Amino acid sequence: MAERPQIVVIDDETGSRESVAIALEKTGLVVRTFDDARRALELLEREPSVRVAICDLRMPGMDGLAFLQEVRRRELELAVVLMTAFGSIESAVDAMKVGADDYLTKPVDLYELRRRVTNLLENRRLRDEVSSLQERLDKRFRFEAILGRSAAMEQLFEQMRAVAPTRSTVLLVGESGTGKELVANALHHASPRRDERFLAINCGAIPSDILESELFGHEKGAFTGAVGRKIGKFELAHRGTLFLDEISELYPELQVKLLRVLEERQVMRVGGSDLVEVDFRLLAATNRDLEREVATGRFREDLYYRLKVVTLRIPPLRERPEDIPLLAEHYLERFAAEHGRDLPRLAPDATAALSAYAWPGNVRELRNLIETVVIFHRGEEIGRDDLPPEVRGAKGEAWPALPLPSAPPPAATAPQAPATPPAREETTPRTMAEVEREAILATLAHTGGRRAEAARLLDIGLRTLQRKLKEYKQHGHWEE
Repeated sequence: MAERPQIVVIDDETGSRESVAIALEKTGLVVRTFDDARRALELLEREPSVRVAICDLRMPGMDGLAFLQEVRRRELELAVVLMTAFGSIESAVDAMKVGADDYLTKPVDLYELRRRVTNLLENRRLRDEVSSLQERLDKRFRFEAILGRSAAMEQLFEQMRAVAPTRSTVLLVGESGTGKELVANALHHASPRRDERFLAINCGAIPSDILESELFGHEKGAFTGAVGRKIGKFELAHRGTLFLDEISELYPELQVKLLRVLEERQVMRVGGSDLVEVDFRLLAATNRDLEREVATGRFREDLYYRLKVVTLRIPPLRERPEDIPLLAEHYLERFAAEHGRDLPRLAPDATAALSAYAWPGNVRELRNLIETVVIFHRGEEIGRDDLPPEVRGAKGEAWPALPLPSAPPPAATAPQAPATPPAREETTPRTMAEVEREAILATLAHTGGRRAEAARLLDIGLRTLQRKLKEYKQHGHWEE
């Protein structure tokens, strides 16, 4: 049960002191009274539950202004209300200059007293709530919340610490599921812009006409359905951070407009004629080779160099296998708590299998697997046999795991994608393009050919998936 807030009343006049105390006690508050400000300070030093101090301005010894100055000097977390029978503009101004939260003239209107104290308590409650939320956000998005003790992750953390306090544009490069948005969030919360907005948008998940409106906003009547003005992400992120995920999927015409915004720091809403000044930090992410995209003409070279002021590479999970047990234990604890299950332990053979698996879906795939195991497993220990077949058979190089289903398998009548071929036996290392293709086709087979569902499981835009399938078909890697 939460401790009730206390109020301290300090006045050398007994009648005035007692009338104020009684009026506040009738509202259910705990009230302590003092006729000497120094004695009240002794209590305040050891009693953090005091939220408001009401002090007479004119008293022998330490007066109200001296009391207020001492409270602020000691950085005591409470509101101070000064009251006096000598009400004047000058004394009120003096009190507010020193830092009084409110000012009352004696004889005190008891109704007004209760109203103002209630407001001060509510303001303190809201400040505490905001502070608590901010602390939770800082904890969630601090660098340490990105789990990893490997050399690859330590190098990433060192780079993040160096770039976070700057204004530089950052390009995050990494495979799907490696945690690029988590890194972007951590960079924002470690930057001078941490108290402003962090906005994220996936460029590959939204059609170009809608994406332009999302980024730039629009004026009323700019197009059919524009029934009112809409403020875009560029403006909403003013003084904050904007994160553009899947930046490689940005349409050519929007690439030109983004470049102009980055150069001029001005935007014009769709259908508008006025330029709006914007100040935001841009973080962008991609799971593709942008240099190759530039070489093939799919991505503007000038925009590419604008984005890669600082490039951070997020290592895939297979490059940091020593982090897998740490991540697995973390997700075990998290999902056992979320789903109300007893916390099972990982048997050594299960840990070995998890560490040997290639994890083409990276941390997201590991997280989904652990959640599914927690939901369906019964017992105190999770062994190798409790893991999916593709993980049980892992020997350091594995066929891409199917994303774990979040819904029952598709009906038999659903259009079927070609069966996924069995794992290959050759020892020749596969390229990243091959690993990506195999993961996409395995996921498509798993969803019964449902592209939207496959895109959701892969956490990529539907347009991105369709483009990749078209490429696979052209090169003979896939048939509808």
